[in-house]
Amino acid sequence: MHLRKWQQKIIDNFPTIIKQNHRFILKAPTGAGKTVLASELIEKFYKNKKIIVLCHRLVLLEQLNQALSVRHNVRKLEISDTGPAFEDYDVLLSTSMRAKNVLADAIPKADLIIIDEAHRVSPNGRGYKRIIDEFNDNGKKTAQFIGLTASPERRTGDQKDQLNLAFDAIIDCANIEDLITDGVLVQPEYRTHFVHDLDLDAIDISSGDFPVTSLAPAIIKSSMIDYAIWSYSEERLKLSTKPVSAWFCADISVAEATLDIIKTSGIKGAIVTAGTPIKERMKLLSSHEKGEIEAMVSVGVLAEGWDNPYCNIIVHLRPTLSKVLWGQSVGRGLRSAPGKEKCIVIDVSSNWSTFGPVEKLEWSLWSHRRSYMQFMNRFNWIGQQQDGEKDNEIYLLCKNEMPNGTRCSLIYKKNKFENDTCPICGTYAAIDIYKEQKLDSSLNENKLHNLFFERVPQVYKEMNISIWNSLGPTAWKSAEPKEQVFLAFCMAFKNVSGKPTQSESDYWDAALATEALIRSYLVENQIQIIKQEDFNLSDISDGMFAGTKVRALKANYGISLCGEVFENHTSPECERKYQKAIKIAERLAMIGCSSQDNLPYFNASDHLASL
Repeated sequence: MHLRKWQQKIIDNFPTIIKQNHRFILKAPTGAGKTVLASELIEKFYKNKKIIVLCHRLVLLEQLNQALSVRHNVRKLEISDTGPAFEDYDVLLSTSMRAKNVLADAIPKADLIIIDEAHRVSPNGRGYKRIIDEFNDNGKKTAQFIGLTASPERRTGDQKDQLNLAFDAIIDCANIEDLITDGVLVQPEYRTHFVHDLDLDAIDISSGDFPVTSLAPAIIKSSMIDYAIWSYSEERLKLSTKPVSAWFCADISVAEATLDIIKTSGIKGAIVTAGTPIKERMKLLSSHEKGEIEAMVSVGVLAEGWDNPYCNIIVHLRPTLSKVLWGQSVGRGLRSAPGKEKCIVIDVSSNWSTFGPVEKLEWSLWSHRRSYMQFMNRFNWIGQQQDGEKDNEIYLLCKNEMPNGTRCSLIYKKNKFENDTCPICGTYAAIDIYKEQKLDSSLNENKLHNLFFERVPQVYKEMNISIWNSLGPTAWKSAEPKEQVFLAFCMAFKNVSGKPTQSESDYWDAALATEALIRSYLVENQIQIIKQEDFNLSDISDGMFAGTKVRALKANYGISLCGEVFENHTSPECERKYQKAIKIAERLAMIGCSSQDNLPYFNASDHLASL
């Protein structure tokens, strides 16, 4: 079998990977060929051994069965199956909820467990928790637990439901930009409009995302669908090949309204949802791949496990706080195909301005309780570009009024087009998004970074260190919640390792070890940090000046801790310590700390009992 360069690299390095890692995720973009890689790993390293392959949906189950059965002896587990596992077959294929007794028998026998779309793994959920516990308790010591996904992150603040509790590391196999260079994927070309009359401010997001019951009426009430069809009608005519599009909608009411407008425009379209019977769904998707259906409107089914390389336009009609959903859906249009030069991404949901281009997304195995809150600012990513240390990128928002009374509202980069005129409507009626939207109203990490690295060494040189070194207990005992966060950051910066890490697992091992050290100190001294609603970088910057939140005693003691680090460590070491310290302070603020702590890496009762 001919393998792509990234696949061959993983095959070549696999003995070293499994020597260093027991439970890990292989991350590669949508369309890169993760299923082919899995089949090749089984063939080369697990021939005639026992393998379990799990996924979470029936459609994925069917696709994996077709792909793996070509080279391997596969048994697709049925709901009613009983008896011992691996009788007359080597590869057991199932969802996490099927024939639980057979799965329980299979796990201790398995040499390899592979989980497709591993970002769906819930270490605290009904299905995967049972499997993870069984593997940890009774699995072979030599077995591997491998996840496959393009987006290794869960949008949850539940510290018992983090991907890091199922996997120890992310192996970054390939990135989108490299695969575009290699011709495996095509370049995304974004056309993004900010829909002014879409009101999301009043929607309750305590669940971690916009609930569909509130989101769908807001979309239909707005001009979002009109913007989408206007953009689509123009972009489809610019393609060198026949337009084949996927439209991602919030619910069936939005999908039906969208399909009505698509058909009114003379374009053949259809809807697929989770409720569409599998045979009917496969028939519709086959017609779409052949080009007989131009526009496939989806509700919750195309973002994962769907592969149509001829899809050359993605239309995103679902505002979300989940970069997983954004990345997965756009990735469906990036597969290469004969004659396909690019994929047009029409975003009228402000997801591009919130998360950024999918080829720039970054992932983490851990997330804090309210990590999604930053994405409530629908210009979050644009603000980050403006505040970057290099190439301060400025984006413009076209406010030109169109003949139908709506604004153009295209978002485009300053200095990219002649005289900064809008490439869509040809006028200059734009505003600087950063200035107009006041994206600098709250401190961001770049600004704090610059402040911290300039201010601390300067103040430290003027301090009488012998006085401040002895005031730690006093500072902690009288600290208010915001001051506690500042002190936690300073303590983390002093104690966390500044050595380079080779993987995300190593990074978090170092960070969590220091977090556990701080928790030990706090519970020993009967200091409690109340769980906070949010984590503000301004709480740390305030301590740089002994400002309104962090009083002089706490500010000076904290700076004394940090200044000592600058005196004794290199700049790269300080940088690595700083990045980890921010994460540790954030976690302590969002999770809190008390004598009742029972976390995977720190149990307060056990610690106190050991003293």
